[in-house]
Amino acid sequence: MSTRQPLAPFVGPQDSQRFMDALARGASRRDILSMLLAGGMQAGLAGSLAGIAVSAHAQTPRKGGRLRVAGATAAVTDTLDPAKQSNQTDYSRGTMLYNGLTSLDASLSPQPALAESFTSKDARTWVFTLRKGVTFHDGKPLAPADVVFSLMRHKDPATASKAKALADQIDSVKASGPNEVTVVLSAPNADLPVILGTFHFHIVKDGTTDFSAGIGTGPYKLKEFKPGVRSLAVRNEAYWKPGRPYLDEIEFVGIADETARVNALLSGGMDLVAAVNPRSVARVQGTPGYAIFTTQSGQYSDLVMRKDLGPGANPDFVLAMKHLFDREQMKKSIALGHAVVANDQPIDPTNRFHFAGLPQRAFDLDKARFHLQKSGIGGKVAIVTSPAALYSVEIALVLQQTAQKIGLELDIKRMPADGYWSNHWLNSPVGFGNINPRPSADALLTQFFKSDATWNESRWKNAQFDQLLLASRAETDFAKRKQLYADMQTLIHQEAGIGIPLFLASIDGHSTKVKGLSPIPLGGLMGYSFAEHVWLEA
Repeated sequence: MSTRQPLAPFVGPQDSQRFMDALARGASRRDILSMLLAGGMQAGLAGSLAGIAVSAHAQTPRKGGRLRVAGATAAVTDTLDPAKQSNQTDYSRGTMLYNGLTSLDASLSPQPALAESFTSKDARTWVFTLRKGVTFHDGKPLAPADVVFSLMRHKDPATASKAKALADQIDSVKASGPNEVTVVLSAPNADLPVILGTFHFHIVKDGTTDFSAGIGTGPYKLKEFKPGVRSLAVRNEAYWKPGRPYLDEIEFVGIADETARVNALLSGGMDLVAAVNPRSVARVQGTPGYAIFTTQSGQYSDLVMRKDLGPGANPDFVLAMKHLFDREQMKKSIALGHAVVANDQPIDPTNRFHFAGLPQRAFDLDKARFHLQKSGIGGKVAIVTSPAALYSVEIALVLQQTAQKIGLELDIKRMPADGYWSNHWLNSPVGFGNINPRPSADALLTQFFKSDATWNESRWKNAQFDQLLLASRAETDFAKRKQLYADMQTLIHQEAGIGIPLFLASIDGHSTKVKGLSPIPLGGLMGYSFAEHVWLEA
């Protein structure tokens, strides 16, 4: 496998220089659409993204200005150490200051970043050729030793890396030339370039122990950092991407309360704010000079029915519940349209491995009633919800009303957000989870559906699924790999104790002076990498 094979050519804003080149040569919306489709993206979504991309790049970026941004979290534990970052505020700062060997585009396909190319013949031994002429913020040139240090530190328990589970598969990282690094894995994984494009694997200087200065190769240099308060970053004039970044300075703060965040935007105190509630969208859109930026992603809240105990141990009960989802009504009344209908499997349409050919499970009271009667389960069934799992309370209330029509009484147990994940998630026989976007299908399926996964929510165990998962990692042919993922999605849809009604969008609010925003489905704020892409209109 190599970057020169057609994994996902020319996709998305993180491969922006290639996009700009294509558009400069006169590429049309149709040209951009074909590039996205070549990356395996579904046609409807690709069409939407192509339109956004052409629109964003049709405007001439302006240099200068100070951007004020508010994320949804702030804590004294905020960190500039890539290995320890764990929330959107950390990630947003990380992408200002650092780069990875790769970056992820609009279909979450890996594109060259600090590595100008990456190749593998067997998906186990990977050779990364480093980009020449790259320097850290203090002037030190990028060298293979920096990459070796940055990757291997995740394996050391003393580092306390959030990505240790992902790094454990790395056997060795060695300099194999003056501008080359070779990574050897314990077993083949065609997704290594995807993993190395995620936030935790940003490249730092060899031997770094104090990260408070934020010395990286990224588009901005750190000027000030007060954990839990704010950061200031200024343009890196020596950035390796020609013409980037556009802004002079970015001020980033965390405001936990959504109402306060929206008020800060609409009062002129902020230019861009993350995580806007759907119920605030009309207010933002109704205020002259402000707009909404929506990123459709793989985030979902799921109904979890444990297969090892309680009613979920009966497959007919599980099927009855899945047929009770009135997905279109939930999309309209709960997410207010800021979602796409899901099909009880976790790979969403923005993912290049999404199986669009899986028949959509219908809202069908007759089938639900048939399976409920076949299960023999009656009386009250407790269902645990919490505001901690986005929209789960609202979804449960809709289910409760619908279930009455087939003679099933759902007893909703609403738990406080505080302590929900440690006390109730994974413990309740019937309850809800909320899963954030993951960078790859493999990461998502490994963490949540593999038989021995710690976070296997429904305790569904399937040897065939596990074999397909291992085979998919080693498969370097895109079409064959896509078929393996289609088979896994079908198994989950048919057998797992998981009901997924919707894939949820991330919603950000911004001043209309902020230009260049384009979705990357790792989350809002362009997958938290807005910093090098946006500019301010005069």
